[in-house]
Amino acid sequence: MVSTNSPGVQAPAAPADTGRSRGLPRGGAFWLVGLVSVLLLISSTVPSPMYVIYQQRWHFSAAMITVVFGVYALFVLASMLLFGSLSDTVGRRPVLVFSLLLMVVAMVLFAVAGNVWWLLVARAVQGVGVGIATGTLGAALIELSPRSAPARGMLINTVAPTFGMALGALGSGLLVQYAPSPTKLSYIILLLVFACLGVALLFLPETAPSAGHGFRIVPRRISIPKAARRPFALVALTIVAVWAIGGLFLSLGPSLVAQMLHSNSHVLGGLVVTALAGGGTVAQLLFGRLTGLRPIVLGGVLLLVGLGVDTLSLSQGSAALFFTGTAILGLGWGSAFMGAFRSMAALADPVHRGELLAGVYVVAYLAMCLPAIAAGIAVPHAGLHTTTNVFTAVVAVLVVIALGSLPFVSRHHRSGRVGAHQPVVQHTPGPCCLATHDAAGSTVAPVPVGAH
Repeated sequence: MVSTNSPGVQAPAAPADTGRSRGLPRGGAFWLVGLVSVLLLISSTVPSPMYVIYQQRWHFSAAMITVVFGVYALFVLASMLLFGSLSDTVGRRPVLVFSLLLMVVAMVLFAVAGNVWWLLVARAVQGVGVGIATGTLGAALIELSPRSAPARGMLINTVAPTFGMALGALGSGLLVQYAPSPTKLSYIILLLVFACLGVALLFLPETAPSAGHGFRIVPRRISIPKAARRPFALVALTIVAVWAIGGLFLSLGPSLVAQMLHSNSHVLGGLVVTALAGGGTVAQLLFGRLTGLRPIVLGGVLLLVGLGVDTLSLSQGSAALFFTGTAILGLGWGSAFMGAFRSMAALADPVHRGELLAGVYVVAYLAMCLPAIAAGIAVPHAGLHTTTNVFTAVVAVLVVIALGSLPFVSRHHRSGRVGAHQPVVQHTPGPCCLATHDAAGSTVAPVPVGAH
């Protein structure tokens, strides 16, 4: 979620024609890949407004809601680690077609789900589909960017993740509230769309320079340079805080609104996710030009303000105040992670940057699901409001510690002991993701910057 206008961030040059560019014209192929990016993220938040219905229908606990959410995140993480560079050898087109085939299977499983175990399997399949597509989509968008506007692919990667998440939750909430078959229609629509897109992708021109070199799985290596370990740990506090908030709101946010307002409106449940993800999108566009650690500072302050407003809203039962606080949280979420990612990327030389960034997304995805699961386990014992208040207090403490550690991180950067080179960054969709290229030009699996 780093702006394409950020100082020091450059768009990679368009690759040479591989000789396999047959089928769709370049412009049409670019927008097709961009549409797939948005729709994958739309699908990731479609279940959120339905969790309350599933819980009432199948009588499972809040803890199980967070487990269903967490399974998705863990399978995205595992597939990115294992298959993040697969499209470099087999090609972008077959990987994307296979990904959409998995998404069709996942939508079928969601639509016919008869109990919570079906949801778990569906979310796992969906996570694999999104995970293997994420790095491939980012690379394809860069490679298909118009030669007259090479940064356009990075721009699409910047806004597609959070925009897709916001649109998916809102659209799903509206369909669940006002359309027939509330737990089926959204999935049937997506099933048909993914099937059509899968057929269209068969005509996608192949842009991977090494495509056709055989099926080869190279798991992503994780390594933090010794000199970077302390600043990495300090900046990681920001990532943990940001993604713990994301995980809580994406899993239990709709339930929180329903209980606070004593309302069965699923539109309001979807709006929780829309407010958070929409705020993240706005933050990318507004604060992308901020340099150094300024995005972390601004994001941290906004996170604290948003957490305070949401806590106040829960005590007063004010929906308007709650959604205002959530939108502020979204702004802080986007800005803080943008700054943290840039700072992390500068902690290693280009040859080892992919290994370090692999550590970044491991931290991010675990922070997104594990605290949310812990909160879900606590809800039956402490109640949803109390759990949320304790959760936000812990996150606020993490944010304060992270902000207090920034002077050390700044000194570390200025010393030149790490991060001697500004990274070249490209964006990829994921639950909002970022990807880079390693020194050899291979796609490095992406980092989430907006959730699933």
